[in-house]
Amino acid sequence: MTKNTRVSKCLHAALFSLAVLAASSCATKKQTAQTVTLKTTNTATGTTSTATVGPSKKEGIKKFSDLVGKTKADEGLFNTYKVDGKYYFEIPDSLLNREMLVVTRFVKTPAGLKSFGQQYGGEQINDQVWKWQRRDKQVFVRVPSYSVIADSTSDMYQSVKNSNLDAVLASFDIKAYNKDTTGVLVDVTDLYNGDLAALSIPDNIKKMYKVSSIDASRSYIDTIKSFPVNVETRTLKTYRAGESPTDNTNAALTFELNTSMVLLPKTPMKARIMDNRVGFFGQGQTDYGTDAQKAEQTAYIHRWRLEPKDEAAYARGELVEPKKQIVYYVDPATPKKWIPYLIAGINDWNKAFEAAGFKNAIVGKEAPTAKQDPEFSTEDARYSVVRYFASDVQNAYGPHISDPRSGEIIESHVGWYHNVMTLLRNWYFIQTAAVNPNVRMAKFTDAQMGELIRFVSSHEIGHTLGLPHNFGSSYAYPVDSLRSKSFTDKHGTAPSIMDYARFNYIAQPGDNVTRLYPQIGEYDEWSVKWGYSYFPGNKTAKQEKEMLDVWTKAKAGNPLYYFGRQGTSIDPRLQNEDLGDNAMKASTYGIANLKRILPNIEKWTYQKGEDFDDLRDLYNEVIGQYNRYIGHVTMNIGGMNENYKTYDQKGPVYGFVSKSLQHDAVEFLNKQVFTTPYWLINNNELSKFDNGVVINRIKALQVSALGNVLNASRMARMFDNETRNGASAYTVANMFNDLRSGIFGAGKADQFKRNLQRGYVDNLKSLLNDDFTRAFPGATSAQLANMGLTPMNIALSDIRPMVRTELSKISASLPKGGDAITAAHYADLRLRIKEALYPTRPVINVAAGMPGRLADGAADTQDINY
Repeated sequence: MTKNTRVSKCLHAALFSLAVLAASSCATKKQTAQTVTLKTTNTATGTTSTATVGPSKKEGIKKFSDLVGKTKADEGLFNTYKVDGKYYFEIPDSLLNREMLVVTRFVKTPAGLKSFGQQYGGEQINDQVWKWQRRDKQVFVRVPSYSVIADSTSDMYQSVKNSNLDAVLASFDIKAYNKDTTGVLVDVTDLYNGDLAALSIPDNIKKMYKVSSIDASRSYIDTIKSFPVNVETRTLKTYRAGESPTDNTNAALTFELNTSMVLLPKTPMKARIMDNRVGFFGQGQTDYGTDAQKAEQTAYIHRWRLEPKDEAAYARGELVEPKKQIVYYVDPATPKKWIPYLIAGINDWNKAFEAAGFKNAIVGKEAPTAKQDPEFSTEDARYSVVRYFASDVQNAYGPHISDPRSGEIIESHVGWYHNVMTLLRNWYFIQTAAVNPNVRMAKFTDAQMGELIRFVSSHEIGHTLGLPHNFGSSYAYPVDSLRSKSFTDKHGTAPSIMDYARFNYIAQPGDNVTRLYPQIGEYDEWSVKWGYSYFPGNKTAKQEKEMLDVWTKAKAGNPLYYFGRQGTSIDPRLQNEDLGDNAMKASTYGIANLKRILPNIEKWTYQKGEDFDDLRDLYNEVIGQYNRYIGHVTMNIGGMNENYKTYDQKGPVYGFVSKSLQHDAVEFLNKQVFTTPYWLINNNELSKFDNGVVINRIKALQVSALGNVLNASRMARMFDNETRNGASAYTVANMFNDLRSGIFGAGKADQFKRNLQRGYVDNLKSLLNDDFTRAFPGATSAQLANMGLTPMNIALSDIRPMVRTELSKISASLPKGGDAITAAHYADLRLRIKEALYPTRPVINVAAGMPGRLADGAADTQDINY
C-alpha cells in the first residue's frame, strides 16, 4: 500500500521553469504560462501517476463574488463550492501548514474483481498526511515525512530539515481571495478527477488488469461535502484496461472511491515508547536529537487518545469515563441477527480498560440510518466501522490508521468477510465435537454461531486498539488445566484473546469442559493497562517509560503476562493454533479426539438429499488439524526460547529447548506420524468421496513432516546447542538414531513405510549434495535470519559428515530378500544411497524444495490470518 508519494527531480525543474516564465511575463504584456504535467512512475509495477503544476489558463485572480456568485458554501473544515461543474476549496489562512490525514477507500468495486489485497467496498486503499502551503499566488500540497526527527532545540534540527524536504504533491493557482481576505479559493477539480496515487486504485490492481490510464470522459466527482474537521470527496473513476474481471470485451474498470481529509490535532498526543516485552503495534523513527552518540532508533506504540474526564477522581484510583469514548459502528449491510454479537465483542473490551482506570471507554453501536443521520457515511474517516463484506474469503482483519507524529489511532475499519463463518464452523466442529454435542450438526444454531462471531469480533477489535498477536500466550496454561471445567470456566483457553488459541481440542470426554474458546484475559488486561494508563502532570515520554519499566519487571517470569511475537520460527511456544505448555501431550489428546470425531462425521452432519461435498470438506479439515499437531511438535526439535530482557534483568534472552522435550518430540513423530495412521484410512466414509487422492496425500504429509525435521537451519542450531551444552544437549546424532529406529524399525515395511524410507534417504541426499547457496542468492545473514533461517555454510558445517555417516549406517542395515516389492524397494534404496554418497549427476538448485530442506516450518497448513 502506498504510504507516501514523492515527486521526482523533474518537479524541481518544472518549478524552476515556471519561475522563469513568471519573470519573462514582466517584459511581455501578455504571456500565457504553460501547464506542466508531471508523471511519476512506480518502478516496481510500471504504473504512472500524474500531477499538474501550474495553471491551464492564466486567468488572473478574480473577485470572490465574481467567481462564486450566489453559490452557497458547504461550510466546514474548508468551505467548498461547486460552480459550473468545478469544485473549489476555500482554504483559511489558519489551516495552512496544518497536518491533515488523507484516507482513500473503495465504496463500490467491479463484479469479479480479484487482487492480492483490497478489493471490497469499504476497504482502505491509501493513507497519507498532507499540508496545504501558500506561496505567492499559488497553493501547494506537500507530504511531510516523520521517519527522521530532531527536537527543534537540538543542534541537529537544521541538518535533519536539510535532508528531509517535504515532497510537493500538487499545486494550484489562487483563483480568488475570500471576502475578508483570510483565505483563498483554489480549483481542486483536476486533483480529485485525476489519477494521483494517493487518490487512486492500488497499483496491484492496475498491474493485474493491465490498466493504461484513467478515462476522464467516464469519470467524475460525485460529491464533495465539508464537515467541521474533515472534507469527504466521492468520485467515480473509470480506467482503460487490457483485461476485465468478468468480460474482456469491456476492457474497462469502474470504481467508486471516497477520500477523507481529516484535520489532525494541532498538538500531537504524548507518545508512548515501545517495549518489546509488551505487545503493541508501533512506528519507528530515527531521532538525531538525542545525546546517544549514534542515530537513535525510537519506536512509539499505536493507541487511542484516552484522557480522564475527572483527573482528580482518576488520581484517587476511581474508575472514570474518558473525555472521548472509543466508538465503533456496525455496517448497516450486516445481517441483523449478527449485529448484537459483533457489538458484544466490542463492548467486552471495557473489562480490560478498567485495568487502566477507565469505565465505558469503548462502545459498539448500530450505524445510524439515513433518516437518523443523513450525513453519516461508513467511508467517513471520522468514524470507526466494522465493515461487512459479501465475500467467500474465510477471514476477518482489524487494521487501524494512526497519526505518524505520535502513534495516536485516528480511526479503524474492521474487515469482516461473510464466509469467516465457514471457517468457524469447521474448526469448532473438528476441534471440539468429541466433547461438545451442541456442534454435532450440519448447521450451527444462530446462538452458537453468534458466540463464535463475538469471540472473533473481540480479537479484531483488539488489533484496532493497537494489540498485535501474542503467540506466546497459550503456553501459559498447563495442558492438564485445559481439561478442568473450573479452570476453563474462569480462564478460557489462553490468557490473551490475541493469541491464535482457538478451541479446546485438549479436553476429553468426561471432563465436562464447556468453555471451549478464548476470552479477554489476564494478559489483555495487563497490556491495556500498560498502554492506556494515564499519567497526570507534564511527564515526558521517557519519564513515563521509566515508570512503565517498573511495572513490566514486576510481571517478568510470570507466563500469564508473557508476550511472544509473531514471526519467529525457532520458539515452539510461539505458534499459531496451539494450546498448552507441552505440544506432545496436547497433540496426543488432540489426535485422540480426531479419532473419535472421524467415524461420526457423516452421522453428525447428515443432510438429506445432499451430496458428500461437506463430508469431504470436513475430512480434509481432520487431515489439516492432524498436520497442525505435527507442526506444533516438530518445532520443539532444535528449538530455542526467546525472552526479551533489559540489561538490568537476569537470565538469558535465548535458551535451547530441553533434551528431554526434543527427544519426546521425535518419539511423538515416530508413534503418531511415521507409524502409518491407519485411523485416517480405515473408515467407510472415505469411499464416498475419495478417488485415490487421500492415500497419496497422507504419504506426502508423512514425508513433508520428515523434511521439516531434516532441515539445515534446525540442525545448525542443534550443533550450536551441542557446542554450548555438551551432554545435556539433544544432538543431531541423537535425532538420527531416534528417527532411524522409527523409520527403519522391525517389521515388514508397508507402502507408507516404503515411501517414508525413500523420503528419508532423499532428504539426506539433498542435505549432502544440493547447492543451498543458490536458493537465496545475495541474501545477507541478517536477511536469512529474518526469513527464519539460521545462516551457515553447509558445505563446511558438520551436517554433511553426519549425513554421510547416517546414509552408510542405513545401507549397512538394509535387509536382503523378502517378497518381490520388498526386495525391489531395498535394492532401490541401496542405489539411492550409492548415488547420494558418490553422485554421478550434477548438483541441482534446491530452491523449490527449501521448506523441507533449509527453512523451518510445517507444510499443508490452512491457517486463518486474523
